[in-house]
Amino acid sequence: MDERPPLPATTAPQEGARTPAAAVLPAGSLEQHGPHLPLTTDTLIACALAERVAEAHALRLLPPLAFGCSHEHAAWPGTVSVSAATLHALVTDIADSLGGVPLLIVNGHGGNHVLANTVQQSGGRMALFPGPGEWEAARTAAGITTTNDQDMHAGELETSVLLHTHPGLVRPDYARADHRADERDHMGTLGLAAYTANGVVGLPSRASAAKGDALLAHLTRRAAGHLAALEQARRRHGDAR
Repeated sequence: MDERPPLPATTAPQEGARTPAAAVLPAGSLEQHGPHLPLTTDTLIACALAERVAEAHALRLLPPLAFGCSHEHAAWPGTVSVSAATLHALVTDIADSLGGVPLLIVNGHGGNHVLANTVQQSGGRMALFPGPGEWEAARTAAGITTTNDQDMHAGELETSVLLHTHPGLVRPDYARADHRADERDHMGTLGLAAYTANGVVGLPSRASAAKGDALLAHLTRRAAGHLAALEQARRRHGDAR
């Protein structure tokens, strides 16, 4: 169980006394997560992973972006979105203000597609983590029985992480919220409501706190590859970039 402070608590002198290899930015969303998880689920997951990565690799932890591109969830109450252009601009402005320190974006919402292009355009100043393959590998390592595609939203993975980090926020009816919708070819056009009535696509009944802990531990280790890539890009382009 993890009940850490919701925001970084460092002071300006503390940050000025060190030169971290990167800053870590959690990126989430404010959107429905079925009847059993809070609207802030993606942000909570991104924060939990970002905190571990920052601690394990001595990085600067930034406050989270709590709004994302959640337009596919607009049919449900409580969902709030920003445009892809706004999210791109905000992340770019944050990166530009870091004084040359690279930015590792820890993304907790799959709908934030624009972040991949933002990183692509950054010239090696940013990295996006975790990628789809890393989520899939983490599922296997944690003993999660569903795939990324089967367990797309408010399912086994997300419920497991919150059972570990914020168990008090998980409603007890999660064991009865399963919904399968393996074919969602037109979700971008029709939204998620065309495929699920309760907002769930996945099997939260299979979730456990132990799986959530193991998944976060695996992903924390995998972040090292992205940090190495940022350092490689920095050396290639030079510190004066």
